[in-house]
Amino acid sequence: MRIVPFGAAREVTGSCHLLLAEGRRVLLDCGMFQGREEAKNHGPFGFDPRGVEAVVLTHAHLDHVGRLPKLFREGFRGPVYATRATGLLMRIVLEDALKVMEEPPFSREDVEEALAHLEPLEYGEWLRLGDLTLAFGQAGHLPGSAFVVAQGEGKTLVYSGDLGNRQKTVLPDPSLPPKADFVVCEGTYGDRPHRPFPETVREFLGILEETLGQGGKVFIPSFAVERAQEVLFLLYEHGHRLPKAPIYLDSPMAERVLELYPRLVRYFSEEVQAYFLQGKNPFRPRGLRVVESAEESRALAREPGPMVVIAGSGMLTGGRILAHLRYGLSDPKNALVFVGYQPRGGLGAELIARPPLVRILGEEVPLRARVHTLGGFSGHAGQDELLDWLREEPRVLLVHGEEEKLLELGKLLALRGQEVALASLGEGVEV
Repeated sequence: MRIVPFGAAREVTGSCHLLLAEGRRVLLDCGMFQGREEAKNHGPFGFDPRGVEAVVLTHAHLDHVGRLPKLFREGFRGPVYATRATGLLMRIVLEDALKVMEEPPFSREDVEEALAHLEPLEYGEWLRLGDLTLAFGQAGHLPGSAFVVAQGEGKTLVYSGDLGNRQKTVLPDPSLPPKADFVVCEGTYGDRPHRPFPETVREFLGILEETLGQGGKVFIPSFAVERAQEVLFLLYEHGHRLPKAPIYLDSPMAERVLELYPRLVRYFSEEVQAYFLQGKNPFRPRGLRVVESAEESRALAREPGPMVVIAGSGMLTGGRILAHLRYGLSDPKNALVFVGYQPRGGLGAELIARPPLVRILGEEVPLRARVHTLGGFSGHAGQDELLDWLREEPRVLLVHGEEEKLLELGKLLALRGQEVALASLGEGVEV
């Protein structure tokens, strides 16, 4: 048994790992590179797509599924295994990518081809490919997200996908993996634990109360899948404590996900399922208004507060949030709240550093609004949770993280006597 990383090696995006076992070639995820590495999406995979027998997807984020249509474009025609929730969310994610990318590496026909090859695999079901067997465990990162257990040649391999933050309430906690011969594990937050989530919620509600109380706007750049809905869930649960103000969801993609969520109830935590059993949708708080058109969005950006605006993109790489910031950052009554990862070199990181002026949509904007970073909202496991998840595992290959963060996690694993290495692009590792 052998695993070869073709993405997310000492970087966060592009998850794509080729598993070779029992004469089979199975791809674990097929994700898109994002940020500074985006040009790689137009390059070769590093392997022949026509030689891959099957693809197994852990969850529907673009950095784990985004190159799947390109795989079909280049000749792959095998089955794609994923949970039902991942399949439904993936359609939204891939169709949105086609709209927003200037030069997507695939066409609508490629997307439809990929979706046509989906085959459902739910938690606990075993998939048999000859003498190689695979199964999903609960990863708690998105509705339907999973880690993969593969058994063949007398060996057991576990691939984490992305592991969720078990402090949060919307999704189930990640399940512990079986003791394996080898684990390929993400290390996005390998350098630190998250702040306790109840503290994060208290700070978030305090920002909302203060800002809305003085007639200001709260801008929340948010990922359209999971994070936007989690913010809406908190506003549903705690909205009675806040000054009355409209909540604008200014993201067509997030609204599509919101419409899908009632079909995915069984993938949520027991708390969320209980709301739905009572006939309540806990992702639609009082005062929620969906902004349909780009024209409505531009008009809203000029309107006075109080209001809450949830809009994409979560990393400020584009989207409707930019117009809101262009018109709103100069007002000291307003607040910008980051609830997601901001990459180095991006606009978000620049705003967190609080320069006096920032360029947005070609215009120099004075930065007078308050800027808050709430890292406890992360959808990824923190360092302490990763260490706990890996506690029984003798050999670990770290992926999906910036190198210095993986090194920090690796040091702690090594101190416990575990064998650990960092993945290198295209370099296979024997299980």
